[in-house]
Amino acid sequence: MMKPSIMIGLFHFVYYMFILSNLAHSSSSSSSSSNPHCQAWLVQSIPTNMPHLFHVPGVLSTGDVLSWMAGNSTRRLDIIAQYWELLASPDDPRSGDYGYTQQQMQEFGAQEGAALYQALEEAADRNVSIRLLSHSGVYPKFTLEPSQLAAGRPNVENVTLLLKDWWGSGIVHAKVWISDSRDVYIGSANNDWKSLTQVKEVGIYFADCPTIANKVEVYFNNLWKLASLNSSDYTKTVFDQTWQVERKVPCWSHFIDPKVRCKSPLPRDVETPRVTGYPILSDPHMFKVSIQTPGINNSTMLPQVSYLSFAPPELLFGKYQADEQAWIETIKSVGMKETVRINTMDWLGQSEFMDPTVFWPSLSTAISEVVFSKHATVKLLVAYWAHNINNTDQYLKALLYTNNLCSSSKFNNCSGKVEIKYYVIPGFNMTGPAIKGGSSTGNIYPDFTRVNHGKYAVSDTRAHIGTSNLVWDYFYTTAGVSFGTYNTAIVSQLKEIFDADWNSPYAVPVPVQELEKVHTRSI
Repeated sequence: MMKPSIMIGLFHFVYYMFILSNLAHSSSSSSSSSNPHCQAWLVQSIPTNMPHLFHVPGVLSTGDVLSWMAGNSTRRLDIIAQYWELLASPDDPRSGDYGYTQQQMQEFGAQEGAALYQALEEAADRNVSIRLLSHSGVYPKFTLEPSQLAAGRPNVENVTLLLKDWWGSGIVHAKVWISDSRDVYIGSANNDWKSLTQVKEVGIYFADCPTIANKVEVYFNNLWKLASLNSSDYTKTVFDQTWQVERKVPCWSHFIDPKVRCKSPLPRDVETPRVTGYPILSDPHMFKVSIQTPGINNSTMLPQVSYLSFAPPELLFGKYQADEQAWIETIKSVGMKETVRINTMDWLGQSEFMDPTVFWPSLSTAISEVVFSKHATVKLLVAYWAHNINNTDQYLKALLYTNNLCSSSKFNNCSGKVEIKYYVIPGFNMTGPAIKGGSSTGNIYPDFTRVNHGKYAVSDTRAHIGTSNLVWDYFYTTAGVSFGTYNTAIVSQLKEIFDADWNSPYAVPVPVQELEKVHTRSI
């Protein structure tokens, strides 16, 4: 009998050949037609050595998609990244990859990152105009890889944007690729070899979708413009009435009194008069678009409503909704007695990096509301890994208490419920360099691996795929992008991806009485 790993590899190969032929046809037809068909595939990365996880048919691999985008860009490639570590560093004592053998790195899949970096080099050498925008990176490489791509190549521009200079904290956290103003990737995968083969990621890839690409480009250009400005000329420290803290914001922020706001230097800035902060928009910008979904059997060409949402809210343009609103409305889109599924790495009902700390009940409130009013089931899947936020348990326990409140009175007539599971990838507690201080550590995987990193929600009617962890900072001080849709095929397949994780042995139930025990559990 063929080994599961070989079968999975053959499936990926066959499907990759399918996308190559399909996209090649799509690209050639778009050049001869003014109305190319927009196509979309859901995309994910699945860590090695997870034999009991069902692979949803028709879902592409992150590495294949990003390599395709780099290899087939002809004019322009724009990339937003938090950091770059496509090239593994097993020989660098400062790296979390240090001490692993070349054979081990091969087994981990590090070569996929090297292949992607090479595809980017080849794109640059083809004279594709490339713009790279990222945070300052992470130790030990920081901005080394994008700087090397730009070195000696006038067609490659590399920009670092420090959002803490604008909001007091925060980073560029979006993970977005835009190719030739028509192909787009939005998802959770970082520009890191580990995000291709050692971290669970989820995203969406669009081919021949200029309607979507052009909108995402506006956000990219806003970030690019921000990087060229002197933040000290455009920021104020104010008392934020919405979140009851003093903090730094751009001078055009709606958290500032309108009498002293400045005019935004960004094009197509959103203006909502007579409001403080960024309240829920009653008519956020949405668009109808026909999306073919070749990887899904029940694909439809009927135009269906989709949207984009962005963070921080000061970077909105037109009538686009803030990312927080999009998450809330996805939760509230659940039908009567239906299920909404939420997947995140981090869950916290407060800020993580803001000083002073901000209390943030927005998503918890939305969940409790649909449990009570719609008798909905809310399934929340949260990552459990080596770098968990310490007080996540307490906020999950508070959210689970919704079930007690729901049944606290016979007059409530409440039959909804909250279910929470931790997603535990084998080997999560044995990650880090193989050698430290000259001695073996006993670790079996590199650092910052073996974690469920996807950020998405899906109800019975609406799918939302983003780049932000579910923590206050990611919505108010951090750059993030999400795509959402009522496309029935995308909704259906995203539910399949969630259910495959939820029903796997890697998802561990977290009842109230065991929350205090989970940290000492042997998994």
